[in-house]
Amino acid sequence: MKIVVTGGAGFIGSAVIRHLLANGDHQICNIDSLTYASNIDAISEFENSEQLKTEVVDICDLKALKSCFEKFKPDAVMHLAAESHVDNSIMSPGSFINTNIIGTYNLLEVARCRFAGLSFESKERFRFIHISTDEVFGSLGESGLFSENSPYDPSSPYSASKASSDHLVRAWHRTYGLPTIITNCSNNYGPF
Repeated sequence: MKIVVTGGAGFIGSAVIRHLLANGDHQICNIDSLTYASNIDAISEFENSEQLKTEVVDICDLKALKSCFEKFKPDAVMHLAAESHVDNSIMSPGSFINTNIIGTYNLLEVARCRFAGLSFESKERFRFIHISTDEVFGSLGESGLFSENSPYDPSSPYSASKASSDHLVRAWHRTYGLPTIITNCSNNYGPF
């Protein structure tokens, strides 16, 4: 498959890219603005690979995103790009609103346009996978766990911006039929 991975130089995104390239014959377009949260060395083993192309693009730049999608023509989108440090969101919430809400909106729009132009067979395969966070559910209570049925209760600008992006993804699925999946990760760890 041809897969756009946003935030592919981030901690989780780089693990996704390493997994996809080690376990399949996929073509990956990594869209990453290479901020403080990025570590391009985490995917350096593939820097000369024909399977991986990194585009240094901010997801808030709609024109650049459209250009990436027009050139690459993806079969799927894995959206991991985000401002993600809670403390930073408290000090500077504006960048979280821009990246996590406006950036997600931009991705949904270019994915929707891509999806609309696909053949029936290609539409059956296409997916927009949105990687969110368990923090949209707020703080753990007495039960010690969240589930897909837990109510949203964001408690920081970060978690509120991610909850907003989750709602946008659901709306694009319901309104436009864009095939979407939302995951809510928690405490990830591993190499890099």
